[in-house]
Amino acid sequence: MSEVFGSIWWLLVTLGLLITFHEYGHFVVARKLGVRVLRFSVGFGRPLWSRRGADGTEYAIAAFPLGGYVKMLDEREGEVPAAQLGQAFNRKPVGSRVAIVAAGPVFNLVFAVVAFWLMFLVGIPESRPLIGGVSGIAAAAGIEPGDVIVAVDERDTRTWSHAILELIAHALDREPVEVSVENADGEVSRHRVALAALAADFGEETTLGAIGLGPWRLVVPAVVGSVTGDSAAERAGIRPGDRIVAIAGEDVTDWSAVGYHVQSHGRADQPLALTVERDGTLIELEVRPRKESTGLFSSRLILGVSNAEITAEQRASLERAAILLRLGPLEGLAAAGKETWRLTGSTLGLLGRMITGKASVKNLSGPISIAQFANSSASAGLSQFLFFLGAISLSLGILNLLPIPILDGGHLLYYLIELVKGSPVSEQAQMAGQYFGLIALAGLMGLAFVNDILRLVG
Repeated sequence: MSEVFGSIWWLLVTLGLLITFHEYGHFVVARKLGVRVLRFSVGFGRPLWSRRGADGTEYAIAAFPLGGYVKMLDEREGEVPAAQLGQAFNRKPVGSRVAIVAAGPVFNLVFAVVAFWLMFLVGIPESRPLIGGVSGIAAAAGIEPGDVIVAVDERDTRTWSHAILELIAHALDREPVEVSVENADGEVSRHRVALAALAADFGEETTLGAIGLGPWRLVVPAVVGSVTGDSAAERAGIRPGDRIVAIAGEDVTDWSAVGYHVQSHGRADQPLALTVERDGTLIELEVRPRKESTGLFSSRLILGVSNAEITAEQRASLERAAILLRLGPLEGLAAAGKETWRLTGSTLGLLGRMITGKASVKNLSGPISIAQFANSSASAGLSQFLFFLGAISLSLGILNLLPIPILDGGHLLYYLIELVKGSPVSEQAQMAGQYFGLIALAGLMGLAFVNDILRLVG
């Protein structure tokens, strides 16, 4: 499957699932509360397919997939026969209307929890808490590089996330903590870490550094393993065995820095200064990177080189650092709830920072970015795609709760006002709100689309 087709396909799969589930929330609660549903549509505009069910509801798939709706019997939208007035949405108590409107975002929340739960059941690739560097308090406690944290105060720590959360809790209280570690030979030892010695101004985000622990990471030397034929590297005279020491005057410390500096300083088919070490001699070369497509409207500068093979010791450390985190049904459900709570807080925090100007509106993503993420996550495996679905479902639910007329949150705002003042918001005010909502939503979608374009060309 091509990158472009794959991105489009997985975007449609993602939106189809999430929109259907969201609208089903409105649909099922409306039916439960005695409201007649006239149409259940996935997508906007002219229906591409429709069928009328035995319940009298028209089920449709429309041409424009970025949304959907449930059309209910409502006197504000047309004449209602006297015999059906009791089934009209506008005739229901305000509490029932709140429940129907809120059901969509709630179903998005439920979908997110289920997606994360399935993700934990399937298993997700994670990093074990393998220590790369030790200093300060941790070094004084006898912890050494290459150790794996297996427990903090006898609470198992299978991943770095588990270890960090446990350490933060004790660090904030300045309590001494017993850390159990396993060395490369499989021997487990216990170390008492004196967290009372932490600096007074340390923050949660710097807990590991404050304790003196650094996560292990694979450092691959910037040594060329192979050179692609008829590539920019071959034409520049780069050979296997060359060690890249500088790009555009910037020092290259490891292989990851090669790609970074090429993308930062290089221009397609333009000369880029490169220094290599060959047989102990520094050689100045000039390479002209090629631009190659890497995805949907995206590209990357390519030299045409690959790194030398990692050592057996590095491979062993890499295997020690990797873990497939798979949980049982009950443990997985608890973890799914925690993940949903964490992402909700992060999303709301980001929205708040964008409103206050502390975060850039460039963080908004549109359909192109979502399509790219959908394709890449699907390609990465089922667990990654489930995480993506859960995260997007949660974002969709939060977006719909924004107090913007036309969104669910705008309608909930109307009903809150109705509860306070004891009467519905006037039709004139609602119409004005609808126009405002359309403009605001169009502005948000336009901004997200512009961000997508800028990411592609940038």
